[in-house]
Amino acid sequence: MKKSIYKGLNSIVFENGNIRAEFLPDYAAKMVSLQNKKTDKEFLFQSDLPALKIPPYSAPFSEYDSSGFDEVFPSIDRCPYPSGSYAGVIIPDHGEVWAMSWEIGEITDNGFKASVKSKTLPYIFTRETIIKDNEITFNYTVTNTSDKEEFKFIWALHCLLACSPQTRLLTPEDLTKVMTVEHSTKTLGPWGTIHNYPYALSTDNKKIDLSATESKESNSCEKFYFLKQNTEGWCGVEHQDTGDKLVYKYDADKVPYLGVWKTQGGYRGDYNIALEPCTGVYDDLYVADKIKKLSKIPPHGEYSWQFKMVVS
Repeated sequence: MKKSIYKGLNSIVFENGNIRAEFLPDYAAKMVSLQNKKTDKEFLFQSDLPALKIPPYSAPFSEYDSSGFDEVFPSIDRCPYPSGSYAGVIIPDHGEVWAMSWEIGEITDNGFKASVKSKTLPYIFTRETIIKDNEITFNYTVTNTSDKEEFKFIWALHCLLACSPQTRLLTPEDLTKVMTVEHSTKTLGPWGTIHNYPYALSTDNKKIDLSATESKESNSCEKFYFLKQNTEGWCGVEHQDTGDKLVYKYDADKVPYLGVWKTQGGYRGDYNIALEPCTGVYDDLYVADKIKKLSKIPPHGEYSWQFKMVVS
């Protein structure tokens, strides 16, 4: 482990013969870089911003850095908490924890532990990060601090990946149907439209490969969810021009849903993709509660899961 500076902010770097990973302890423990040391491949999307600024609580996500790996919890969209004594409490855009100050625990040569306690809702969010060989393991625990009622949430991996027209999504073969949830899409139709995967028909009846990445000049933006739960607990990306792969492995029973975000020039001119394993759908905790597709923690209970990034 070594300390460094990333775009004006303090960082901590973990490095071995296989991978290099960089985190910002003052920016919600955000991971800003993941490299394959054997090929020098950078997997995470890097923005053009020369310097980063730390967002205040409830900041609009679009006004701050949209790169790297942010934790999104307990909702993706801005929405009211759905029920109980906290009903109506507004959850900010992309949740709370990405724009809160985290407590950083002991930092060792191969990782660190970090946690954050909400000031508005009854939870403590804890993440342990371990770097070993060609893997990064994230061990998560959410504690419900209420002694009276269950706590409801969505956690989603929000890790924006660098891409090119040679980048393809890797998913289990039984995931064959998706539903679009992106209102600005030019190709997949209105929210709720269902398509085959990977080959779908666009709104102008053209066959498109949703597992492929278009060029930045396509000026498109997509977000969709697989209708079937991902019971195999893995997904990934492959850069076919270099052979580099990044595969996610995780607890399928705890993180059953899988979304995909693709901005190919259509959002702020950015060019990135994201595979987003998540504990609930569809972006909005209030909606997820109504359709009963979210996670719950009993009073004084815990919800734990493991997530791995494997570089090859």
